Amino acid sequence: MRVLIVKTSSMGDVLHTLPALTDAAHAIPGIRFDWVVEEGFAQIPAWHKAVDRAIPVAIRRWRKAWFSAPVRAERKAFREAVRAQRYDAIIDAQGLIKSAALVTRQARGVKHGLDWHSAREPLASLFYNRRHHIAKEQHAVERIRELFAKSLGYQKPDAAGDYAIAQHFLHNAASPVEPYLVFLHATTRDEKHWPESDWRKLIELMQPTGIHIKLPWGAQHEHQRAVRLAAGFSHVEVLPKLSLAEVAAQLAGAQAVVSVDTGLSHLTAALDRPNITLFGPTDPGLIGGYGKNQHQMVSPTKRMGDITADEIFTFLQDNQLLSNRDI
Repeated sequence: MRVLIVKTSSMGDVLHTLPALTDAAHAIPGIRFDWVVEEGFAQIPAWHKAVDRAIPVAIRRWRKAWFSAPVRAERKAFREAVRAQRYDAIIDAQGLIKSAALVTRQARGVKHGLDWHSAREPLASLFYNRRHHIAKEQHAVERIRELFAKSLGYQKPDAAGDYAIAQHFLHNAASPVEPYLVFLHATTRDEKHWPESDWRKLIELMQPTGIHIKLPWGAQHEHQRAVRLAAGFSHVEVLPKLSLAEVAAQLAGAQAVVSVDTGLSHLTAALDRPNITLFGPTDPGLIGGYGKNQHQMVSPTKRMGDITADEIFTFLQDNQLLSNRDI
């Protein structure tokens, strides 16, 4: 059985789809997937053993120059890639008009998606041959697992979902010389940042433990923040510019992660690493960390600055995440 998945973005949404693939692979021996995904996240599907092909789409970039000659050529190549295979099922897990119109409509096969009352954009449901009602009052991972189960005709497992990508990184990773933590300090919105003074206080509290701290970054302003956070501390390393797969390898080897609300926090969860995610103005609700050893520290005032470094350090100690031991 061959299935096309349409789940293009964001990073968290793409990662949240992986447990549904694991369910399907267990329920239907030999099932294989192709996956339409935004070009920036095209590495992720390949980490799952049930995926044969990622088909990159660039909706975010294309819409800036939709009718330009280069974009028209890219859109034509994308249509040809999507239509090259007839699928036994096409599952649009995005539930948006843009994904349904651009991708699902053009793919060949029986099209499944959320019904009018379940989709984020109800009009998207008009593009599907089969529409499924999925209750909204459950975590995003569970909603997608249920959509796959109903689309492909098996019973959704009662057990917690399995991303099934951790071994992809741990199998080839060298054992770290010393245990380390990763601090994910970068996020997209200013109000979701934890103050630099608090990060530095936590780094200072960590110093007597002898545990190394790694600071990844993406954009240049994030690199500058990482340099400021590390200044004066010998146990803190600002990592070089890394690809998404290289960041995942660093997370996979970490003893624990402390994170703001960001896509890499969901990647940490997918890699089964202990993670403390800090929430201020955003509500973790039904889209917070899903997986093993995922913890949330939510500001009662919704201000990130009201979460203290002492709270986090104490949590790490109480959960035995600061023992200087081999991983």
